[in-house]
Amino acid sequence: MTQGDGTPVQTRRLLLHGSVGAVSRCRDFTARALADWGWIPAESPRARERVEDVLLLVSEVVTNACLHGGGPEEFVLRYGAGVLRVEVADRSPEHPRRMAPRSPSLPGGHGLMVLDRLASDWGSSDRGPDAPGKVVWLEVSRPSGPPWRRRPADRS
Repeated sequence: MTQGDGTPVQTRRLLLHGSVGAVSRCRDFTARALADWGWIPAESPRARERVEDVLLLVSEVVTNACLHGGGPEEFVLRYGAGVLRVEVADRSPEHPRRMAPRSPSLPGGHGLMVLDRLASDWGSSDRGPDAPGKVVWLEVSRPSGPPWRRRPADRS
């Protein structure tokens, strides 16, 4: 698969059945993919922070699918041209909507605010006629700045 400019996009899919353990499975799956794609080990503080942002965002969208979407069914990561796209498919046709502003000291109801702050972009779309429900997606750009270096492969 390639983007419109011909840049290759790497895709990883995780099928999920039920909510039990879904958040930790998706975080672990994401961390392995980020390591394979050279985001980890993150050598600069800014890069480490971005990896933590991605893992927090994954937790938020998967938790929302567990709590409000009838449970996540599929988790997809797409990476190309320095942009990571995270997609979570669930069975609910209800799209995320912002709640009225509330005190940050109250628990819950802050997930979309986290998406607004940490993701480059996010949204949702219908899955289509063959798969009821929706897909909530977010995009995160790899930070620029100090070069991202991969640890040389162990050749022993």
